[in-house]
Order: sequence, then C-alpha cells, then structure tokens
Amino acid sequence: MRTFLVSIQKEDKFLVARCPELGVTSQGKILEEAQANIKEAIELYIESFCEDLPPEISKPFWTTIEVCLCLNSP
Repeated sequence: MRTFLVSIQKEDKFLVARCPELGVTSQGKILEEAQANIKEAIELYIESFCEDLPPEISKPFWTTIEVCLCLNSP
C-alpha cells in the first residue's frame, strides 16, 4: 500500500485531479467522481510503470497563503 498526493481544483465545469508525484491527471464533474477517476488513473499508471515508480517522498504539507491583489495601491 502506498499513499500519493493528489490536488483537486475546479476548472471550468470540471474538477481536475492531479497527482504531481506521477504526473497523472484526471477529472470529474463532482468530487467523488474526480477522486475515483484519479485513483483509477494512478492504478493504471502503476500497472504500466511499476518498475519506474519514483521513491516515496515524506508526507507533504500543503497550505494556502492569502495575498493582497492590490500590491501597488497605497
């Protein structure tokens, strides 16, 4: 068993799911669909490229940073 980092963001009418460790991308119209599709895409990648998997990285920490959009305003 191995855990992969996945980012899911709304883009137009879809939720786009990306696994940066493997360079795998999928999508879905709802969150559950995007999650199921990226899981399937990761499994297919592993099935095809199991010997070339990158080494497991430490548990990543992602966060958000709030930035003012008007940096040049007084």
